[in-house]
Amino acid sequence: MQKSANGAPPQGRRCGGEGQPPAVTVRCRQRGQSVVTVHNFSNGLLNPALGYTMSCIGAFLGLRCVILARAYEGAARARWLVLAAVSIGAVGIWAMHFIAMLGFSVPGQPILYNVPLTVGSMLLAVAVVGIGLFIVGFSDGGWPWLVAGGVIIGLGVAGMHYLGMAAMSMPGSMSYNMPLVFVSVLIAVVAGTAALWIGTWVRRVGATAVAALVMGVAVSGMHYTGMAALRVSSGSMPSVAVSQVSGVAAVSGATAASFLIPLLLVISLATFLLTLMISVTPSEDEIRADAEIRRRLKTLQGRG
Repeated sequence: MQKSANGAPPQGRRCGGEGQPPAVTVRCRQRGQSVVTVHNFSNGLLNPALGYTMSCIGAFLGLRCVILARAYEGAARARWLVLAAVSIGAVGIWAMHFIAMLGFSVPGQPILYNVPLTVGSMLLAVAVVGIGLFIVGFSDGGWPWLVAGGVIIGLGVAGMHYLGMAAMSMPGSMSYNMPLVFVSVLIAVVAGTAALWIGTWVRRVGATAVAALVMGVAVSGMHYTGMAALRVSSGSMPSVAVSQVSGVAAVSGATAASFLIPLLLVISLATFLLTLMISVTPSEDEIRADAEIRRRLKTLQGRG
């Protein structure tokens, strides 16, 4: 990269790679620190494609659970909403995030993961999606409830993303472009509100699939917008354990192969089991028809 006489980056290209593709942050100087090159697509389109697919699967299964929840009342509705929260939060959002993160690399720097923070980010995603679904699922589904639930989901999902980023341990120091962070949060809020709104009316499998494809785009868009906001500079992060061994920075945490990949495989197995459960469950119309028959039988028994 060309420099001016004083060694600063040339005008028209800001330090940190603003205006550059999200896959690469240019190497330059910023407040005495070197902003190192990062890659979001180390494996090409493999990770984005797999992450998008997982997001769509989680969204589809979650919406099917929401549809089934509408046909029940009380505890039965709550159970299906919990399954929907796990499907959307853990599979559609969290798994997508960390599948995409497997394609993230900083040349010359090892990336490890703080296990408690990583697991905590998954629990946060499930919790906030569950809160939003319960707000709408046990209300009249009006727009005030949809917006309230969507804001909670959006802020929580954004929190999950940045908590998951904080779980990374590396020799470099991370910072963020705040306007892009705001855009990523806005995308998350809009996506959360749209997901709740779709859950109030979608019924058929085809419409659910289309809605899941759209939700997958929103989740992936939020993730990569957040990643575009990331800046990695030389110098250790104060929030992680970094030690110097023979002049080389050593970070603590679990590798992706020892922790993240096995956890994603467990989530994939749980997704398969949830798919089987939904496939053998009666449809919403069948559940309502069965409930109506039981109600009529109970009425006839009362008259007899």
